[in-house]
This record gives sequence, C-alpha cells and structure tokens, in this order.
Amino acid sequence: MKFIIFVIDDLTNSGTQAEMVEINAFNDTLRANGQWIFAGGLSAPENASVIDNRAGAGIETGKPFFDVKENFSGFWLIESADAQIAKGLALAGSKACNRKVELRPLL
Repeated sequence: MKFIIFVIDDLTNSGTQAEMVEINAFNDTLRANGQWIFAGGLSAPENASVIDNRAGAGIETGKPFFDVKENFSGFWLIESADAQIAKGLALAGSKACNRKVELRPLL
C-alpha cells in the first residue's frame, strides 16, 4: 500500500539544523526498510497559484487556494504493508520533523 505523509507547518519558522539531521535519519530508515518512494519540501503558500483551465477558461489566481494559518510544507510518499505500519511511520516522521503530519492512503 502507498501512503502520503503531509508535513503541517504554521509559517513561523523553517526546519532547524537539528530537525534536518533527524529528518535525514528518518529518510535513511525509510530507504533501508524499503518504505521510501519520494519526499520533498514545498515552497511557501505565497508562491502558489491556482490554475483553472476547465473548458479553456485560462484562469490563474496568482495566490494559494486557501488563506489559512497552517499549510503543507513538505511530504513523504511511502510504501507500507498496512495502515498500522503507515501510522507508526507517520508518528516517527512527526517526531523527526517536529511538526504535525497528516497521513492519507493513496488510491
């Protein structure tokens, strides 16, 4: 099964050096256990733009879809035997990055 773990941030600070060390160690563990697919960070929401080209509308907002205090600042795509293991990985990822995370199965 494949899952995505979204990192939730409140825009008050970026990852510290100590957090990056923990994140890299978590990434290494995922790789060693065959659970790593991909991970990445996202730029700040002010760099987002919603695009809507349904029926050729050609609309670009130049701003994010939601104006909220918290946002997704990164993610892990993981492979897991089941939802319980994925939940354990989400707990470990939350601890590593020192942020809340959201876990979702991929369809």
